Amino acid sequence: MNTETKKTRYCYHCRVYHPEEEMRLMVTKTGSRWRCIKSIEATKKPQAEREAYGRQVSEANKAEAQSKARMILNQPD
Repeated sequence: MNTETKKTRYCYHCRVYHPEEEMRLMVTKTGSRWRCIKSIEATKKPQAEREAYGRQVSEANKAEAQSKARMILNQPD
């Protein structure tokens, strides 16, 4: 049995937990925050690609929020 537990960190950009080795600590105006390498690399791409990536992340976040809302509303009292 594998007793080793992978550490995860919350990416404030994608709002998802990623394995710690895929994360970097970024210094922002409001303090230090963890951000995934994928989102950091996305900032180096042309503006059109960054906007497409942002829309993709926004759509995923919206779908997740709607799913959670449906689950809460459909729970029997």
